[in-house]
Amino acid sequence: MDKLLFGLFSVALALGSIQGVQAQVNAADSVMSHAGGHRLSVGGYGEVAYSRNFYSDNVYRYSEPSKYKNDNSYGRFDIPHAVIYLSYDFGKGWKMGSEIEFEHGGTGSAYEREYEEGGEWETETEKGGEVELEQFWLQKTFSRALNLRFGHIVVPVGLNNSHHEPLNFFTVYRPEGENTILPSTWHQTGVSLWGYLGKFKYEVQFLEGLDAMHFDRDGWIHNGTHSAFEFDPASKYAAAGRIDWFATQGVRFGLSGYYGHSINNTYINDSNDKLKGAVSIGSFDFTVNRWNWIVRGQATYGHLSDAYQVKYLSGRSTKTSPYSSSEVGKNAVAIGVEAGYDVFSQIEKLRADNQKLYVFGRYDYYNSYVRDGRQAEYPYEAKNVMSFGLNYYPISQIVLKFDYTKRFLKSQYNDEPAINFGIAYEGFFL
Repeated sequence: MDKLLFGLFSVALALGSIQGVQAQVNAADSVMSHAGGHRLSVGGYGEVAYSRNFYSDNVYRYSEPSKYKNDNSYGRFDIPHAVIYLSYDFGKGWKMGSEIEFEHGGTGSAYEREYEEGGEWETETEKGGEVELEQFWLQKTFSRALNLRFGHIVVPVGLNNSHHEPLNFFTVYRPEGENTILPSTWHQTGVSLWGYLGKFKYEVQFLEGLDAMHFDRDGWIHNGTHSAFEFDPASKYAAAGRIDWFATQGVRFGLSGYYGHSINNTYINDSNDKLKGAVSIGSFDFTVNRWNWIVRGQATYGHLSDAYQVKYLSGRSTKTSPYSSSEVGKNAVAIGVEAGYDVFSQIEKLRADNQKLYVFGRYDYYNSYVRDGRQAEYPYEAKNVMSFGLNYYPISQIVLKFDYTKRFLKSQYNDEPAINFGIAYEGFFL
């Protein structure tokens, strides 16, 4: 991913003056100055979040909404992400990059309330636990226009995956829409070809396919990169691509997409060979950062062929298997836009000190379960979300965040308001 070594530097320079990217420029400048004599670079980012949710967390709150309308509020403290970057320049165009992520401060397993089993408590184990190797690759650079990357890489489909660091969105938590329907951060093993051509950056990837056994109603393909084994099944393959146009200073437009088969990409693959589970995704996103404004937006749409049959794949209905047993929507959609204005830009002393205070608003619409006509209805999967808040930057690489967020559901359900506080950083240390 371009936050490591010169790739980050090039993107940051192209994007210009936006606060989050400016922090990346500062960090990347440090990396570049070390690269000549000290080829090792160390960096990372992290987030701490404090929330109060003013709605019920009972597993039956959607099936019996009136019963839980007046439940007590509840609070949560969390460390959503703590990330360490390690990279090394071997010389002659060869580089190594890695990213190790700790999610929620965990060590590999956690108790969860399982909605599909009537609220039973279950121990949930994910690939690599809650400690994941999000990136590990070797890269050969031939020119600015041509780079080859081999290994575990970020799949840059959508705005959230290509710009998921905490200085690249206003809300305390990652924007809900794409974070719900797509893997986040989406990382898989494969090969990437990328480079810059004038004002454009391109990337094409060849990847292992997703696993339909992990698809579900609440997250569509979100868990499709998971594997319960010590390897990733790769009987099916996929391709992803992205192109960004840096139209002018502080203005960027991006298009990204994905296509691959997902059924029979598991262990043991004994499903109907005629089923493909083809996943098709298209996404448009943009960033505008000028005149003391930051505006970001995206629209992502996905389609899954054979969605009706996924629920009935062999192995999904057994309690001892690591797979979901729910329906899976044939389509999913996520649309989001946010805008923030730096009010400190109008105060000379604070502007000179490079302090910033963004007042922002955000809107999301997403639905992880646009169903096949033969499937049961779950109207609560369609959500509108409004957020308002503040981002304060005492220095360019640290941000304090506050937002009030309200999730609006269909009229038969209860809306879900919350207040969130957070602090985050991103930078390179060596």
